[in-house]
Amino acid sequence: MINLYNSHISSLSIHRVGNKSRNEGILLSQTPFELTDEMTPLLKEFFLKPFRDKEENYYQFAHGSDLEFHDLFQWISEIFEHPEGVHDVSKKIASHLFDQSMHPHIKSGEVYIAYLENLVLDNEKVDGIGIFKSEIKQDFLQFSESENNLMAHLQQGVNLNKLDKGALIFNSKKEEGYKVLSVDSNRYDARYWLESFLGVDAFADENFLTKKYLKFCQDFAKDVVLPAEDKKEEVLFMNRAVNHFAKNDLFEESSFVNEVIDNPDLIPEFRHYKAERAPKYKIEDLTSFPIANTAVTAARKKIKNTIQLDTNIQIKMDFINPESAEKFVEKGWDEEKQMYYYLVYFNQEQKS
Repeated sequence: MINLYNSHISSLSIHRVGNKSRNEGILLSQTPFELTDEMTPLLKEFFLKPFRDKEENYYQFAHGSDLEFHDLFQWISEIFEHPEGVHDVSKKIASHLFDQSMHPHIKSGEVYIAYLENLVLDNEKVDGIGIFKSEIKQDFLQFSESENNLMAHLQQGVNLNKLDKGALIFNSKKEEGYKVLSVDSNRYDARYWLESFLGVDAFADENFLTKKYLKFCQDFAKDVVLPAEDKKEEVLFMNRAVNHFAKNDLFEESSFVNEVIDNPDLIPEFRHYKAERAPKYKIEDLTSFPIANTAVTAARKKIKNTIQLDTNIQIKMDFINPESAEKFVEKGWDEEKQMYYYLVYFNQEQKS
């Protein structure tokens, strides 16, 4: 969990990076940008607001051989070790971004490299480095007075309400490639930002593992439980899966299988499905890990708990009390109508 409200921009460098394939150049500022009391809070909000509003999916710098060959990782480490030299290193970072700007779709723009203090990550104060890019320019009117007339001038500038791209690198978990957050408003060139420039991979912490395992369970429910049984059992399986995660701090696969899979015939199907699909979810050989409650809460909101019938009727299950569906909802077949039916028991209707 992060808290950015008390963070402080102690240094800011601004450069301009063009598209290399269109023969656009690069402009590297010779000195850091001089922040003013008026501009500092505006820039801080511009840079950090997208990260406060975004789900925390962490990345880490990664290299096929070793992190010592990862240029951006080395420059970030250099800044954390010697913050006073951040501006000189920021030129290397901007030049690196320029070198990756080869695709015709990539837009030119301003690059901001900020040294940040007093970031809170997992209840611990850490320093951070922000790399931000503004690409889209918007028209605005600037007014001036001439004698008794008001003159309007059309100009272009950056909208401080929308950051196009950004990365926050926290001075934490250096041995694993630091903890990194990324935002990208223009998804058409995501590989350019995440892969070519940042060179990151997903950070396999408890948040990542919890989300990936629940996504694996969701697909197992759809691909195996639903065809083998019915929609009700698919929903109930996910009810039990989410509730198992919600009430435990540590995930143990053997306990999960015994508690969540009601039909013993599906247990070997579950193991086969995992063995076949695990690389897709990056959960190979994963049988135990700490559970992230925030990931469980987020997953609960995304998982559908409704049986949609072709007669324009919906039956909504309760994730908190799945035993209600098992006790009070029955499925059958009506010979006369040649249709399936659900029989729902209740004492009285609840007032909405």
